[in-house]
Amino acid sequence: MPKTKFIKHATSALLLTMITQAHAAIKSIDSFTETFNHFPGFYSVYVDPQTANVYLDVDKLDKPFLLQHSLPYGVGSNDIGLDRGQLGGTYVAQFERIGDKVLLKALNTYYRASAENAAEKQSVQEAFASSVLQGFKVVAEDSDSVLIDYTPYLMSDVHGVSRRLADTKQGNFSLDNARSAVFLPRTKAFVKNTELEATLTFGGSNPGEYIKQVSADPYAVTVHQHHSLIELPDDKYQPRQFHPQSGYWSIEHKDYSAPLGQSMYVRYIPRHRLEKKDPSAAVSEAVEPIIYYLDPGVPEPVRSALLEGASWWNGAFEAAGYKNAFQVKMLPESADPMDVRYNVIQWVHRATRGWSYGSSVIDPRTGEILKGHVTLGSLRVRQDILIAESLAAPFKTGNETNETLQAMALDRIRQLSAHEVGHTLGIAHNFSASVKDRASVMDYPHPLLSISDKGELDVTQGYDKGIGIWDKQVIKYGYGDFTQSTQNNALKAVLAENKTLGLEFISDDDARAQGGSHPTAHLWDNGNDPADELNRVLEIRQKALSRFGIENLKNGEALSQLEERLVPLYLFHRYQVEAAVKLIGGEDYSYEVREEGQTPHGIQVVARERQLAALKAILKTLTPKELMIPESVLALVPPKAYGEYKTRESVVGRTGLSFDAMALPEVAAAQSLTLLLNPERVNRLIQQKARDSKNLGLDTVLFRTYQQVFETEEKTGMALLLSQRTQILAAKQFAEMSVSDKVSPEAQAMFKRFVHKLAELPQDASLFDSNKIGKATFKVYLAEQIRWFQEHGKWADGFKALPLPPGSPI
Repeated sequence: MPKTKFIKHATSALLLTMITQAHAAIKSIDSFTETFNHFPGFYSVYVDPQTANVYLDVDKLDKPFLLQHSLPYGVGSNDIGLDRGQLGGTYVAQFERIGDKVLLKALNTYYRASAENAAEKQSVQEAFASSVLQGFKVVAEDSDSVLIDYTPYLMSDVHGVSRRLADTKQGNFSLDNARSAVFLPRTKAFVKNTELEATLTFGGSNPGEYIKQVSADPYAVTVHQHHSLIELPDDKYQPRQFHPQSGYWSIEHKDYSAPLGQSMYVRYIPRHRLEKKDPSAAVSEAVEPIIYYLDPGVPEPVRSALLEGASWWNGAFEAAGYKNAFQVKMLPESADPMDVRYNVIQWVHRATRGWSYGSSVIDPRTGEILKGHVTLGSLRVRQDILIAESLAAPFKTGNETNETLQAMALDRIRQLSAHEVGHTLGIAHNFSASVKDRASVMDYPHPLLSISDKGELDVTQGYDKGIGIWDKQVIKYGYGDFTQSTQNNALKAVLAENKTLGLEFISDDDARAQGGSHPTAHLWDNGNDPADELNRVLEIRQKALSRFGIENLKNGEALSQLEERLVPLYLFHRYQVEAAVKLIGGEDYSYEVREEGQTPHGIQVVARERQLAALKAILKTLTPKELMIPESVLALVPPKAYGEYKTRESVVGRTGLSFDAMALPEVAAAQSLTLLLNPERVNRLIQQKARDSKNLGLDTVLFRTYQQVFETEEKTGMALLLSQRTQILAAKQFAEMSVSDKVSPEAQAMFKRFVHKLAELPQDASLFDSNKIGKATFKVYLAEQIRWFQEHGKWADGFKALPLPPGSPI
């Protein structure tokens, strides 16, 4: 035999021997797991009692399933944003075997091909990246399955805790395996889902303020991370097409098989699977009702309020033709709230008040919601009580328990429970609902308060009760049980009925922006006319300020706590200012879709008269009368008592330990000016006036603002100081807008005109009359600041407006 052939033959024999020995070395799964604890289920789990390692019996190779990550134990900081029960990423994933390795791959479901052509589908799959999340070594196998050690992946930072801590500037943290372990009490397997959990500790350095506030040791942060492996739903679920006026969020993908000339974007609404037992009946029970479970850790009376508020949705399902299809129960003691089989309402604690939210586990292929998970911040109810107590001054003797105020706060909790559950049903915010007699729980409600004829605060209408007419219409659209042949017409009928009822739908992007233009899309507002409501709110605020004092405290509370009670009262009008200002440069529009035979409604500029009424109301907030804190209040609020300290809810001022009487007026004036002179708003005003001379223009807005701020003389005292503080704020705003790259050249020119006028103010500082020096020197100072700006192109260092105290959420 030639030498080369011998070498090749020997090499082949050696490789065959090595492969044979390798296979011989791999035990069967039964043999390998003989002493392990076994949890049979969707993916069966084996746990080594010696090491606590978790092994997965992968008997479904190349078969997609849903992989969900979550955070059962959180950090407790609203600022960091790692909450108890927080849902993480959802993937369509599958296990793939390559040799002695198994890869866990997340499939790219956004880019698809709907065609039957397998090659066409393959071409899309190959064009866009998938993501291998983890690789595993095969440790045992049978003829139909392989065993992998899942522990390394279970004990990795899949939720991105270390990244989040870094992003929020809380320090440099990394996972410490020596202080981490599998959490066996929540490691379980069921027929259609497998649930796994680990306790993870992150060690770090240079911890930030927020992590110091919430951790036992800020250098060691321990949380839990959870993995859910979920069987894909069957193909009986029928996706429902998204419509921009439907009131739902959308689940989107891109179809590369779409015919030429048709959109490649496919959008479905997210919703739970719900079907009638008797589709032909006007009212029927559901094949399987939607059940939500409440966290048993919620105390009374909040527990009952949350149960009641969430249950409101059953009324909407009844209006859609269902009987008892939506139910709310207490979570069973043995249930894991992260288990995908349970829709859960969790009561979540943080160090400070923060947002509540509703999230869902959604099949990204179809939009089917498999699990709704609500997070309710436990401190929010206390903010409502604080607002009510600040306005009511209810403690005449100091020992009262005001059940009326607490009842209003519980009404808010009912509404909040319904709101966040609504999100987990697939429903988006509707920030235009408040103008239609509070038509939806999916708006952000501000307490609707009034002063009675006896001068007492009336909170009985504070928050609405029950589901709204908009909510019923949304459930009809998303959950109505229609046949395939009647569905399109039925959905169109719901949308047409919305118009007949006068219902609007405007959501986040159009409502949250400070430069927003929609006249009805506002957060935390009331009334069908924002300007009228602002005037009404200012009147209530003035009456409450006039009597603010010792009766805002209970017996035993330090007088220094009046500071935190004053803040929400003084800024009671802040959100209605945001609502009213949107009328200025406002445009009325809807999420309109072209329809056969219908003339588009289009965009209408808000009438000049309404804009002027809003401008008048906004300028009213800049007057010394509205800005001034009564002397009776200033004479009562001392520096912090021993044992107490400033919090984020306190006033930030410039007078050291003493309460700064100018701080709250400064932030209120700055807010009004910033909103009024928003770059997007002033640019719109320029264009609207050019399109039609009847429209309100920027020239009028600037002239009236200038008159109010600079030409309304105040003689002495605090009124003079407030005028001067407003003037420096306005002058700085005018100057910066005149050179801002966000402001159109035409608008810049108008601002420059007023800047030049301000620079011409008197420069004579020789008037050292004690009655004139304050007024005269300030005018000189203001003119010098303007001229310095003109010379250098930027505002001089030395004055920066104080930050607005926290407001949202309420």
